[in-house]
Amino acid sequence: MNLFEKISHIYIQVEPCDLRKGIDGYAALVNSEFNLDPMDSNSLYIFCNRNHNKLKCLYYDGTGFWLLYKRLESGTFKWSKSADEKSLEISEQQLKWLLEGLKMEQKTAFKERRKMYV
Repeated sequence: MNLFEKISHIYIQVEPCDLRKGIDGYAALVNSEFNLDPMDSNSLYIFCNRNHNKLKCLYYDGTGFWLLYKRLESGTFKWSKSADEKSLEISEQQLKWLLEGLKMEQKTAFKERRKMYV
C-alpha cells in the first residue's frame, strides 16, 4: 500500500517557516494559517525554511501524524511566492516539480499519451 495514496490535496505555506517546530506546532499552523483541519487524512501540508533548502511535510494517516523532513545538500527548492495568499494548494505534478528542483509554475508539459498500436 502506498502511504500517501489517499492524498487529494497538497498545500504549501507561502512564507518561510521556522523548521524547529514539531508536529503540534505545524498542526497549529495548519489550523491558524491555512484555516484547515490538520487531521484531514486527504491532505499534505508543506513548509519551507528561509533559505529554501529544507522542507517539512505534515500528514495525518487516520491513526497518527507523519512529519517528513528533506534537506538539500546543494541547490534550493523553487518555492512559489504569492503576495495575496498565506497558503496555496498545488497539484501532485507541481509537488513532483518542486522536489525535482523545478519551478512549480511550469508553462508547458508533455501531455500523457495512451498506448497506440502501429
